[in-house]
Parts: sequence; structure tokens; C-alpha cells
Amino acid sequence: MYKEVHKSLLDWYDKNGRHSLPWRLTNDPYKVYVSEIMLQQTQVKTVLERFYFPFLESFPTLADVASSDLDDVLKKWEGLGYYTRAKNLHQAARQCRGLLPGNAEGLMKLSGIGRSTAHAVAAFAYGEPLPILDANVKRILHRYYALKERNEKKLWECAYRLFDPLHPFEYNQAMMDLGSMVCLHKDPLCDRCPLGQQCMGRNDPLAYPEVKIRTPKPVRRLNVIVYERNGKYALRQRISRFLHGLWGFFETDEAAVKPSRLLGHITQHYSHFTLEADVYRCDEAFDEEGFEWFAPEEIEALSLSRADHKALALLRYNS
Repeated sequence: MYKEVHKSLLDWYDKNGRHSLPWRLTNDPYKVYVSEIMLQQTQVKTVLERFYFPFLESFPTLADVASSDLDDVLKKWEGLGYYTRAKNLHQAARQCRGLLPGNAEGLMKLSGIGRSTAHAVAAFAYGEPLPILDANVKRILHRYYALKERNEKKLWECAYRLFDPLHPFEYNQAMMDLGSMVCLHKDPLCDRCPLGQQCMGRNDPLAYPEVKIRTPKPVRRLNVIVYERNGKYALRQRISRFLHGLWGFFETDEAAVKPSRLLGHITQHYSHFTLEADVYRCDEAFDEEGFEWFAPEEIEALSLSRADHKALALLRYNS
């Protein structure tokens, strides 16, 4: 039933696919795994130009990740955001002792590896005949089968139905590229789509899936206080789930302590809220539990959130 669809899709990929992406030129499961984790919530261009190669240079193998401190892994992840990914990568490396399982079932037992990521690594590195279900593929399936409802179970059923088990690597890569280059979120290029006449949603692609009702992101207002003592500054490594493992200055939703000097204001957008914070400098006595003191050059070696980097920039500007 889908033989012609598969042929059209693979012919399109052969002519238009992004064949030169480095993670498509290797079957090293570690390199494929790193790319899949980095590409979650991050654009290909950003990963390719700024993070993928430097990370592999610092950690050539998964065993190198396993033997490294979390601080070192987070430092190389700095700026990529969604730091839980780095934490899970480090934990997974230690769980499997630096050697990834050789199939999707084993991969899904590791921290931070869901079904689609496990399928991707298994299909691209091991040739296991499994479909993937990333955001681009979901959008294609919604339109191809005219599915309005956002139903993960139904999407997996459709993913297996449309899948080409004879060409798992090429099919999955083609679907990702098709979603990224043709079956676009806002302006789909239906006249260029190899799935063409078979797509049940082609006459009204923006109707599939149904539009999410978006609510404004809440704003969280804080004061960031940079405590100074003898030329050193107080920072604490976060232990909460949010920004876990990153170092940061003291934060409070209470009024800034007196006397303190306002350094400026920062805004940082996160996936679920926006942070608005005034940054102060204070040299009053400070003995909050969990904080350590660092000289400016020592802070350079720490992994900080983007908000704390902005606070640090204000500190330097006002020094």
C-alpha cells in the first residue's frame, strides 16, 4: 500500500536531504546519541555551529563522559540550555558504564532516553527497523492522516503504519528533513511535498493538528544579590530539578538587603516562565548555607545559567 509513498519520499530525500550533517555520516552510537540529545529543543544550526564538535572534542567517548564530573559536562553544555539533558546524559553514561546498549529496548532503560530517542539511535547506529516520533514527524503524520486530536498513542500507531522497515535510516532522516524543509508549521510547501496526493490533510494543512490554546508565560520577579568578601563572590550549586548542577548567585523574592548597590536589571526567558530580576551587589556579612566563595577568574571555570551570566556581566560593568 505504501510502496509508492516510500519510493517518492526516498527519491526526494536523495535529491534534497541534508546528507552532510556529521551525525548522518557516522554509525557511532555515542555520536548519534549526543546529536539526538542536543537536537531536542535546539535548532540544527545552533547545535552544528557551536556545540556538537566542541563537546565531542572534550568527551570523545561516552566513557569519557562517565568518568568526568557533572560540573565538567555542564560547563561544555553551557549556553545550550535545558540542562536536564546534560545531567541525564552524564547519568546515562554512568548507568551503562560508557557503553550504550545495542538496541532500543536497552536504550530506553537509561536516564533521559525516551522512546523516540531510543528508536533514533537504534535505527541510525544499529539499523534497527523502528520509526521515530519527533516534532517534525508528528506534524507530518497529523496532516497525512488528517488527525486533529493530539494523541501520542495514535501517532505511534500511524508512525508504524507509514514506516518503511527496509530503509529505517533513510526513511527516518527523510521524514525529519521533510518536516523541517517542506511540511512547515506555519507555511507548509505542499506543492513541493513528495507525499502529495496521498496526504489527506493537503487541502487544509493548518487544521492538523488542532491549534493549542496558548496561555501567556508567567513572570517571576526576583532580586539577585551578589555578595562580595575580600574580592571573592558567593555562589551556590543548585540542587533543585530546575537548572540542576549549575552555579548561581543568591536569589530572593524578598526586598534587597541594605545596604546594597543596584547594578542593573536582567530578563531571561525560559520555556515555562520569564525571569525579571534586579541585580544588587552587597558586601555585608553573608553566611547562607551551601554557598562558596570564588575569585572572578575561578568563576570562569564554573557552569552558570544564562541569567547568572547576565548578572556577572553587570558586576563586571559596574566594577
